[in-house]
Amino acid sequence: MDFNEVIKNRRSVREFDGEPVTDEDLEKILELVNQAPSAGNLQAYEVLVVRNKEKKEALVEAAYGQDLLSEAEAVLVFVADRNKSGIKYNKRGEELYCVQDATIAAAYCELAATSLGIGSCWVGAFDPNEVRKIFNLSESQVPVALIPLGQYEKLPEPTSRRDVDDLVKKFD
Repeated sequence: MDFNEVIKNRRSVREFDGEPVTDEDLEKILELVNQAPSAGNLQAYEVLVVRNKEKKEALVEAAYGQDLLSEAEAVLVFVADRNKSGIKYNKRGEELYCVQDATIAAAYCELAATSLGIGSCWVGAFDPNEVRKIFNLSESQVPVALIPLGQYEKLPEPTSRRDVDDLVKKFD
């Protein structure tokens, strides 16, 4: 699938068919995530790969009952590392750059999954303190996004988008 097709075919897949995501495909996704740009090339984030049923159920609770997390074959948890970015960029690194790094990596994850025909969905509605407890994370580790991955039977229809003219403001 070429890049334009990947972008146009990315959807928020919330229903998975239970078929496995192979270790090989998961590794390909993670290798592409690792190519994401980051502030100062610090890669101030971690990716937690969750396949354990109990941990996925705990994520459902932390995410206010979003069952797709337990139904997915795997959930990738993107965690910003405030300390790693803060060493080089001080407060701005701790508060912004590490979150941007994790966010960009999560977006790469969704595009990589799409390129392999694997469904994903950005889950941002969750209690970060509960996610910290599930994985025994420190206060300096900030959960940013949960990305469930799985096979699907039917790709959802595209959602409407703003007109580009409405989106873009030009200052020539």
